[in-house]
Amino acid sequence: MGVLAKGTVNANGVEFAYLSAGAEDAGRPLALCLHGFPDTAHGWRHLLPALADAGFRAIAPFQRGYAPTQIPADGCYQTGALGTDANALHDALGGNGDAVIIGHDWGATGTHAAAVLEPDRWRRVVTMAVPPGTAIALGLLTNLDQLQNSWYMFFFLHGLADVVVPANDLAFIDRLWAQWSPGYDAATDLPLVKAALRDPANLSAALGYYRATLGSGKRDARYDDAQNATQVVPPQPMLYLHGRQDGCIGVEVAQSAATSLPANVAVEIIENSGHFLHLQQPEIVNARILSFVS
Repeated sequence: MGVLAKGTVNANGVEFAYLSAGAEDAGRPLALCLHGFPDTAHGWRHLLPALADAGFRAIAPFQRGYAPTQIPADGCYQTGALGTDANALHDALGGNGDAVIIGHDWGATGTHAAAVLEPDRWRRVVTMAVPPGTAIALGLLTNLDQLQNSWYMFFFLHGLADVVVPANDLAFIDRLWAQWSPGYDAATDLPLVKAALRDPANLSAALGYYRATLGSGKRDARYDDAQNATQVVPPQPMLYLHGRQDGCIGVEVAQSAATSLPANVAVEIIENSGHFLHLQQPEIVNARILSFVS
């Protein structure tokens, strides 16, 4: 695993901190990697060097609200904002039509929006852990096991979470990782996640993603088109990966989605991995992604 560089860039009114691998030059297409919750840009530490070795300039921003990225002045955390951020980052980082976009969890939802809104920016699309289209909504409505797995979403909608999580020194995050990726040793990841969310403003921002999607969190009409795009399957060649033991979004949701997705989407289940499959099985996941985007 190579050494990752650090940088900052302004996009969509937010100053983003990021990790990167691969020199900045005209011959390297952009590979933008978007993390989810509760994670950070460090979650891409295995993939970024592999992308750089394959000829990409690989960038993983800390998503809006995750330190050291700025708390956005507009106070918006709806997933349409993530997709708009991604397209703005494409501009700010000098991307062109050869760029690829890769997202996990909330980053997957933002990836879907970015790729649907402005498909000419992104040559290929990869997402993990959150299927494209309406699979999650259908899963919550029709699958009792998935509804049980998703209890945390409804907990986050209320102010109680803002009190309980800091009071336990963010130990709640340990429980989520243990539940979502059974058997994975997250000793490297948990301190990095907690550092990004330790400030109450950052924690509130991260929980704001759930509140804007499922509750009464702020929504801005200028993100309406992007928000609608989060539920649409991108038109580009697309790879979707899901962990067999995912304790957050059950594998049956991904398998159900696979039966109705269009032919441009390839779906693969990664064995011996949970929600954080890119960390549990980095060699397998990296190889599959590199084969697809190269």
